[in-house]
Amino acid sequence: MFIRRPVPALLFASTALAALSAPAAAQTAPTPGTAPLAPENGEIIVTAQKRSENIQKVPISIQAITAEKLDQLNVANFNDYTKSLPSVTFQTSQPGVTTVYIRGVASGGDGNHSGSLPSVGSYLDEQPITTIGGTLDVHIYDMARIEALSGPQGTLYGASSEAGTIRLITNKPDPSKFYGAIDVEGNTVSHGSQGGKVEGFVNAPINDRMAVRIVGFYEHDAGYIDNIPGTRTFIGQKDDASPGYSGGVAPGGVDKGVPAGYDPGITIDNKDFVKKNYNDVDVFGGRGALKVDLNDNWTATATVFGQDQKNHGSFGYDPNLPGLSVQHFLPEYNHDRYVQGALTIEGKIGNWDLTYTGAYLWRKINSSADYTDYSTQYDHDLYKTQGGLANYFYFTDNAGNQINPIQNIIGKDSFNKLSQELRISSPQDSPLRLTGGLFYQRQEHHIIQDYKVVGLADDLSVNGHPGTLWLTDQNRIDKDYAAFGEAAYDITHNLTLTGGLRYYKYDNSLIGFFGFGLNPNYAAGGDAAPNAAGSSRTGVPGCFTTDGGTAVIRDENDKVIAVNRDFAPAAQGLGPCTNLGVFNSDGSISPKRTKGDGFIHRLNLTWKFAPDKMVYATWSRGFRPGGINRRADLQPYQPDFLTNYEVGFKTSWADHTVRWNAAFFWQDWKHFQYSFLGQNSFTEIHNGPNARIKGIETDFTLVPTPGLTFTTTAAYTDGKLRSNLCAIDDSTFACTDTGNGNSIVAPKGTRLPVAPKYKLNTVGRYEFAVGDEMKAHIQGAITFQSSASSALRLGQVTDPVPKLKDFALIDLATGLDWKKMSAEIFVTNLFDKKADISTFQECGSCSFTSYYVIQPPRTVGARLGYKF
Repeated sequence: MFIRRPVPALLFASTALAALSAPAAAQTAPTPGTAPLAPENGEIIVTAQKRSENIQKVPISIQAITAEKLDQLNVANFNDYTKSLPSVTFQTSQPGVTTVYIRGVASGGDGNHSGSLPSVGSYLDEQPITTIGGTLDVHIYDMARIEALSGPQGTLYGASSEAGTIRLITNKPDPSKFYGAIDVEGNTVSHGSQGGKVEGFVNAPINDRMAVRIVGFYEHDAGYIDNIPGTRTFIGQKDDASPGYSGGVAPGGVDKGVPAGYDPGITIDNKDFVKKNYNDVDVFGGRGALKVDLNDNWTATATVFGQDQKNHGSFGYDPNLPGLSVQHFLPEYNHDRYVQGALTIEGKIGNWDLTYTGAYLWRKINSSADYTDYSTQYDHDLYKTQGGLANYFYFTDNAGNQINPIQNIIGKDSFNKLSQELRISSPQDSPLRLTGGLFYQRQEHHIIQDYKVVGLADDLSVNGHPGTLWLTDQNRIDKDYAAFGEAAYDITHNLTLTGGLRYYKYDNSLIGFFGFGLNPNYAAGGDAAPNAAGSSRTGVPGCFTTDGGTAVIRDENDKVIAVNRDFAPAAQGLGPCTNLGVFNSDGSISPKRTKGDGFIHRLNLTWKFAPDKMVYATWSRGFRPGGINRRADLQPYQPDFLTNYEVGFKTSWADHTVRWNAAFFWQDWKHFQYSFLGQNSFTEIHNGPNARIKGIETDFTLVPTPGLTFTTTAAYTDGKLRSNLCAIDDSTFACTDTGNGNSIVAPKGTRLPVAPKYKLNTVGRYEFAVGDEMKAHIQGAITFQSSASSALRLGQVTDPVPKLKDFALIDLATGLDWKKMSAEIFVTNLFDKKADISTFQECGSCSFTSYYVIQPPRTVGARLGYKF
């Protein structure tokens, strides 16, 4: 539903918008005529430490975006709420494919199908939703609050909370009364099309001890990137002994032609895929919760949440082309859907609190990605001296004719995750407070990546998969076990010592197939190519045979002397055989595994030197488990650890009309995991050197007069390498030694990527009465962040790593609230800035084109809300 005419009464406030600095929502607005509450009067209750507390009394750096603020800022997704979180940054290629970082704990290049586990934990209520494939992009509606916990939270939240934790807390069923709301929005995007959303919820008591809460939503996000006409010409067969090729496609898709000595080859165009506003998104879903008060002491809450999101096109634009555009040649989409069922049981044993929480998450992603840049780069650059792909690879059909070599990647990723936690806590009014528990988690990821080349000869394809150049079919299982405890003791009435310890154990495994096929006609000394890539090592050539050897057999001089096609059974359904695993003496193949265990800690001292003021010091440690590389010849990567030293304060002043919190931190990140596209554009995960991250984060709230509120959050983050990062992570090579294939890819002192050095968000909001029945508001926000590198490995002088430029965005809104209705008009990104979020390339050698993902262009819209 699109709102074409704003409510006329709203227009009177428009002239005041420029005086303030973020949009507001029409959902469940405050009661008309009331002034905003000062921070301490309307205290924010959080559960960051597994118990309910006033945020100003929690001795950790935490930002909480309340339900009211979520409404005011019109937060609908991950990108919306991270604007208000100063220490949070992220990498993304499209909605739903996102890796989150806190306090600059970032090495870049993450988010691969079988990459490192995230360094930031994500929770929906009590249940972890951190997945191998990146952060779930949960639609935000009818939420009680969002909590962002900075620094290691490992003692209470475990392995993937090395750098921090983000918690989405939903509103729970309320047996006291029946109520609900419905909200609609329409908007239009500069350079793009129209979007909108419809959301609603109902809270319905069943009796005085039972209630249900149902939430539903649909959102269409407008596209703003165009797929414009373009061509690519690939080199044909060489017709004489002319020197190597030096033409190709220049950045921006300008075809430089075919040089003398070569046939024209194949020219392709993208006319079947040309489209304006290419990158639209459709997402729908809902949440249902049932809460039952079993008796006066025990409560059970069952929740199910599901979401279906389909993205179309590309979300990165090519800066070498005009406007916001790309030239892509094959279908592009990402269909991400998931369902999570959860159960939380809370009660008392004597005067101790007992909580059980369990959840099961199912997620499935189907995708198609254009991989034309790979073929273009290899044809026109890497293999130019060999005459391009046609003369180096074997891209022919069954009749031996040269074919169009471009590829698209068909992905089918399936996730299953089971998590359970049981914890017990002592009474919170005692000088000694204890919390302890047990945790178990198992997540499984089945990875299928099918690199398709239309018309590729059967014998040159992956065996059993005509037209498939490369196939990945692998199964990954990550298991975590933990026992944890935390104790807080009041040394005096205003001095508290808190200590926590967590024993962890992980067991991670990977098995399956990756690579090219093996031509049935290929033999030692023969003329037949092993596959389209001419590789006699990767893929089926490296599969296990029944005797424990590999299909292609070599002598001591690495010469192929025989081929054995008596394969051991395939571990996965699509893979023709298994080349990633461990061959056992009984002829079976087990997954490659890596295990580990240990302890992490937290120690905190808090001094409340006034009733509404305190300082604290924290020493804490977090970790990420190690794992298996997808390439069988690479060693497993080891766990990394983050040690945090932090001093902070939380204060309220002037009768609670001023609130100022800040934290100063120093973090040592030991042998951090980092990912990059290595040989054949295949993701590798290695352990790097150590890094040190220093910074400050602060939030400030001022209520100078009733109805007027200013809120500022800001962070300064400076993370740098403490020694050189080498191309080969082998202790036998010094980083000053550039022999043996080694080189320095990032020298000591290089800043860690992705996270800007400065990030700031300021929101101003003024609310005032209009007559006896209405309340109006005007609101504005400024978001600024400085520049950052997109990757840690610095690249070559002629091929530098793309940079994320600094930006400042201004959002404005104005609206009216009645007793049951609300209306608003808004504009985001007022000056239509190209604000870089992240950048990526299609392959490790695809330097012709770097794509930039940006904040949406200027968006103008209107919202209406109705409460009942």
